[in-house]
Amino acid sequence: MSATTTLPELERTAPVRHRPALSYELFPARSDVSFERLRETIRHLEATAPDYVSVTSRAGHGNLARVLEVTEHVLAETALRPLVHLTSIGSTRAQLTTIIHALLDRGVRGILALRGDQPEGHRLEDDEIPFARPLVELIREIERERTATLAGGRVSIGVAAYPHRHPESATTSHDTEVLVAKERAGADFAITQVFFDASAYCRLLERAQTAGIRLPLVPGFVPATNPRRLERLAEMSGVEAPRDLLHQLEIASDDVERRRIGVRFTVDLARRVLDAGAPGLHLFTFNSHGDALDVLDHLDLDRWSTTQGETR
Repeated sequence: MSATTTLPELERTAPVRHRPALSYELFPARSDVSFERLRETIRHLEATAPDYVSVTSRAGHGNLARVLEVTEHVLAETALRPLVHLTSIGSTRAQLTTIIHALLDRGVRGILALRGDQPEGHRLEDDEIPFARPLVELIREIERERTATLAGGRVSIGVAAYPHRHPESATTSHDTEVLVAKERAGADFAITQVFFDASAYCRLLERAQTAGIRLPLVPGFVPATNPRRLERLAEMSGVEAPRDLLHQLEIASDDVERRRIGVRFTVDLARRVLDAGAPGLHLFTFNSHGDALDVLDHLDLDRWSTTQGETR
């Protein structure tokens, strides 16, 4: 092909429409047996062509070997891009620096920078990097040092956002200030904590817009099919599922009916936030692909695709 025909050919083959962002969250396997099941889940999720899959890690990085195991599998055996969680709580600056270099050495170009849950009795003032903002700054500092080895590339950094008030924040205004600080430190996008009311996400969008935040705020969803899981999430996050939903799940005649109820609720919630302008969706899979794929099958993301040149 001659140089003069390259651009017209690209124009002819360029995608006309752009689907909202799609991503999944995975947990590192706890054993070799569960890792084999996780590989199967990843294979099914890959078939939906997500933009990335996130890999969680525990505070303190006690499961770092398992995190790297999943990450290396995704990089070597799939076409997926990993977004690796990195928590700062309980770690020294030197330890975090070592982990960031190890991730970049393996080809990771996406990091979700988090403070992490605070263990009982832990004092944040004892940490060298007690919050996500300085962790974002550290990643950017290491990125600058490695610009040549990254071929001038840039690491994509995600952070957390909270539709409901963070449990440790006095007000949602403080949450907004924290998000502004993380954006200024170099964050590229945010993934929200779970929520079950579209208005909570819409209020987050409004607060961000008023504060001048330009970060895409990707809503996080749990397929609401398991009442025990929803109750555990409420204990951990303080965000409770609607009582009516929990009641319907409890009285469902069997697992098939329970799954139908939960998927329908999640799809309706996702539709409302996508209609409100959400840039995509992030599905917490709990290493099981069935519920997440059911949500996608009923959602039909093409409905929210945009034609090139258009804006929402």
